[in-house]
Amino acid sequence: MEQVLSYLDQNKDRYLAELKDFLAIPSVSTNPDNKPDVQRCAQWVADQMTTVGLQNVQVMPTAGHPVVYADWLNAAGAPTVLLYGHYDVQPPEPLELWTSPPFEATIRNENLYARGAADDKGQVYIHLKSIEAFLKDGGSLPVNLKLLIEGEEEIGSEHLVPFVTEHKEMLNADLVLISDSSMFAKGVPSICYALRGLAYMQIDLVGPNKDLHSGSFGGSVHNPIQALSEIIAQLHDKNGKVTIPDFYKAVRALSKKERDAFKKLPWSDKKYAKELGVAQLYGEKGFSSLERVWARPTLECNGIWGGFTGEGAKTVLPSKASAKISMRLVPDQKSDKIAKLFEKHIKKIAPKTVSVTVRNLHGGEAAITPIDSPGVMAAVAALEKGFGKKPLYQREGGSIPIVVQFKEILGLDTVLLGFGLPDENAHAPDEFINLDNFFGGMRTSAHFFAELPRFMSGKGRK
Repeated sequence: MEQVLSYLDQNKDRYLAELKDFLAIPSVSTNPDNKPDVQRCAQWVADQMTTVGLQNVQVMPTAGHPVVYADWLNAAGAPTVLLYGHYDVQPPEPLELWTSPPFEATIRNENLYARGAADDKGQVYIHLKSIEAFLKDGGSLPVNLKLLIEGEEEIGSEHLVPFVTEHKEMLNADLVLISDSSMFAKGVPSICYALRGLAYMQIDLVGPNKDLHSGSFGGSVHNPIQALSEIIAQLHDKNGKVTIPDFYKAVRALSKKERDAFKKLPWSDKKYAKELGVAQLYGEKGFSSLERVWARPTLECNGIWGGFTGEGAKTVLPSKASAKISMRLVPDQKSDKIAKLFEKHIKKIAPKTVSVTVRNLHGGEAAITPIDSPGVMAAVAALEKGFGKKPLYQREGGSIPIVVQFKEILGLDTVLLGFGLPDENAHAPDEFINLDNFFGGMRTSAHFFAELPRFMSGKGRK
């Protein structure tokens, strides 16, 4: 490890130059005009994989953008890690809000700014250079590795699930490693071990068979906007609890160890509220803000519309009103079950004065890797060595669907070892990766590969 870490230290300038080349490729997966750039970026990743010493490197076509695969399987008896990431990026617009051009990586104040710097090119590149440090001059890795780097993550990974299903044997491993997330804060190394799921619904209400004059008909017909507002208002009680029967029935409770771990994080409700510009926070009574965001299910109205919303006045009693409702779910809730409970409840509480239709638009399951699992414990040990301080534990309130799909298709748990920061501007102008996290991530990656065999064999420290 001393030689590996020394190699990483000696090549920092080269790493930055190479990363700038990687970030200069506008691999915007959603824009058809950028398809040649996406292809060129896939080849760039493949060339890097070959250069660092990986084997069986392939740019593999899909019905959309290609997947880049490589492996190194020469560590007899050692565990196999499936490393997942993506080389596509979000569109850079609005361009006028960038301080420097989005595809010309620029260093300012110990941060490197460019589209894809943190999400996810920079984090993919971290692992490539860690691997290179082991394999230089005919060296070897302490684990077996398989790399799966896709080009459609920013547009929903439409063709990844069919690819994984078709190549199950090729992708067989002991665990998945993903670096496409953030630490809790700068200077606070942390390991994310759980993600929430999602049930996304739409409610459509119809009252009269056409828009009506509110003066001539108001008072005799139930306004669908009012009826919809009344329905939404009934979905929480005075303590912020969701009122859908059996909504909480399958919720896995936080352990004392988890709650204690959350309390160690540097968190301030007062600061959080001030940053968001709200006078007071809101949520389910009996839980801390972090517990509510990470480990409790929620229900939010994401949009509501109907009637006249233009400039000026129009005295209309609308025929229709609609709303979109999302529910973030936690282990062991199932999105299809929650969707059915939601539909049943909405139809029960909807007034007879309107007709109601409920649609299930999208669903995904929550994911959790136990904090005492070998992969998470190896990541904790690696973070401590890579950043010089003990990491803390965190969850994530959002969703990464592929984590659940890796579990469902390959039977693999995922270690989420992210090196971004919460304010890195992913998907926004002036996206950046902090250089301390960039180089600390390389050290951590190297330590993770070294530590994992001990923990997988049961010899690592608890």
